Amino acid sequence: MELSKFLLPEAVVGDAKAGSKKRLLQDAAELAGRVYGLSEEKLLAALQARELLGPTGMGQGVAIPHARLPEVEHVCGVFMHLESPVDFDAVDRQPVDLVFVLFAPEGAVTDHLKSLARVSRTLRDATTCQKLRSTRDTAAIYAILLENERSQAA
Repeated sequence: MELSKFLLPEAVVGDAKAGSKKRLLQDAAELAGRVYGLSEEKLLAALQARELLGPTGMGQGVAIPHARLPEVEHVCGVFMHLESPVDFDAVDRQPVDLVFVLFAPEGAVTDHLKSLARVSRTLRDATTCQKLRSTRDTAAIYAILLENERSQAA
């Protein structure tokens, strides 16, 4: 599944100011609610419930919080580059500064897993993360995130 199918340019933040994991999840839910027309409260509750099952910090300064909700009609996401890294209980115990948050329909297990795999592959690439960390410009961040799918399509 291509990132462009579930990430809109207006769902990218290049200078997020969240000072904690809790604030980060709140800001992500607020942004997703505004961009995708969803309930901020339900998005936040779903993210918090998912984090209780186990942290979604995958290491190397990257986290991929995700949740499935009945109100979500299709996979959608937000990307945030944090001004300052925050503790996210990541597997390597390192703070997180690149965060891709995903929301999927409750019954869309396959789409949810495909989108998680796409985001994970993208953010496991050290060169991509280096490029993302080198800019605060949202248009540039969006272009960097989509680079791999454009090169694979060519």
